[in-house]
Amino acid sequence: MAGSSPARPNGNQWASPSSRSVISDILAGDRNSEARHRLLIEAARREHERVREEAERVYQEHLLRQEQERLVEERKKEEERIRAEEQLAAERRKLNALKAKKIEIPPVLPDFEPAKAPSPAPKPASTASPSQPPATQVNGKTLFEKQPELQPASAPAAAKPFGGFGQTLTSAQPATAALKQSTPASAASSQLATSNLLGNNIQVNGTATATTIAKSPTPAPVQQGPDRLAVIHKNLKELRKSMLDQAKANQALKARMGDMRREIRKCVGQLTGGGAGVNRQQNNTIAALLREALENRVQSQLVDPNTFLVESRAPVQGPTNNDPQVPSLFIYLLNVFAKATISQFINEGGPRPETADPVGVCIAAVFSDPAFAWRGASMIDILLAKFRIVCPVLWGYRGSEKTEQGRARIGWWKDNGRWVTEQVHFDRMTGLGAGFAAISLRNFASSKKQNPYPPRHYWAAMAKIVNTPSGEISNTQCVVLKAMIQNYEEKFIHAYGTAALAALRTALVEFPARAPVKSSAVNSLQVVHDLLRKSTGAALG
Repeated sequence: MAGSSPARPNGNQWASPSSRSVISDILAGDRNSEARHRLLIEAARREHERVREEAERVYQEHLLRQEQERLVEERKKEEERIRAEEQLAAERRKLNALKAKKIEIPPVLPDFEPAKAPSPAPKPASTASPSQPPATQVNGKTLFEKQPELQPASAPAAAKPFGGFGQTLTSAQPATAALKQSTPASAASSQLATSNLLGNNIQVNGTATATTIAKSPTPAPVQQGPDRLAVIHKNLKELRKSMLDQAKANQALKARMGDMRREIRKCVGQLTGGGAGVNRQQNNTIAALLREALENRVQSQLVDPNTFLVESRAPVQGPTNNDPQVPSLFIYLLNVFAKATISQFINEGGPRPETADPVGVCIAAVFSDPAFAWRGASMIDILLAKFRIVCPVLWGYRGSEKTEQGRARIGWWKDNGRWVTEQVHFDRMTGLGAGFAAISLRNFASSKKQNPYPPRHYWAAMAKIVNTPSGEISNTQCVVLKAMIQNYEEKFIHAYGTAALAALRTALVEFPARAPVKSSAVNSLQVVHDLLRKSTGAALG
């Protein structure tokens, strides 16, 4: 037919669709047919589904990888946290072990036998204070004499200490004003002050009063035997072991005992100087914990308090705590409190002796509280037992600082089996000397409570130091003596008036003059004397 396209070869004209080429498919006559479009759309849909499924698979794999990486990161963080907590726990265990470790230093007997002063002949009724230690050898060098702890039964209970604490002496008044306030006009020099210590007329707040005391009996010979305070210290260690055994069987006691111990240590560490009431919260917290222990709410075993006292006590009428036994947790917490206060003296009072005073106030508040007394008297022997171990020179112990035995006798501390340095030792002794003064020179004139550690103990400790033979004077004694006096001269003068001035002369002038070596510790006593003379005008030398 004219105008028609040439006929295709037979091979191509009748070829099956499956054998056609791509171009042939595109150029096929049915390329625009509806069936062809549906076929292509279906093929496109399947391809779209395939691509979408592939994309979803890749996305899910990506999410899984991210989740895996996150888990790995969290695992590493948790492992790091556990590692840090294990290290912290190990360090705390080491610290607790070090705190719990206590090297027991056995008491060492004196190397010499002190000469006993002859017993004075009985005198007619004379005037003196029950708490005032007698003075001997007025014209000699010895100023003090050991005072028996027990007063005669006939001594009037209402007699007040000499000079004081009822007197008021401001810093603006010269220390020599105590001469006019406390003794007759015949006391014109410090050497005569000791004889006037037993004068008949004592002025308190400017009013002359007369106090009498029965004849002083001949002092009984000193009983030889182990140091009772050292025995109490050992008994306190046994009590601590007993409390640990009780805690194993009583979980309530274990948990509460640990909390109470930590709270007391925290409160003692927070004591600061300042106005009245600045440490009221800490004092109240400590009192509340001791009261809870005394009520035995967690059922600790009962113990005999005589085990932790210098002298046994019999039942008396009136006191609240009069039973033969008290809860062991109460004694344990008193021991914790005593240990915390002594640590505060050592750690804070060494570099800053003035910080010892608020701790002394807290100690006086606790041990003077009638609620915590037993059979009418304080339990302060628990504190003194620990004090005796760390600062033996206050109880008359002395020794050479160049020998092992001598250092052990005077309280030179060991750290991990090695003696601490001289500076560390002197810092410890400074804090303890100031702490002892802060405890023993407290003013109870306006308080209804009984002073748990009256000033006579301060006088006795000073006497034991200044009566040391010249060849045995040590730097440790000088450091402790300086810390006892500095910042506490006014309180001492308030307590003993003219006798205190004579005592200060002995301690700050005569005692260092007898030292065989004029070390810096010895010379520091002269420095205190010069400062006292400038600040008060008192001429002791």
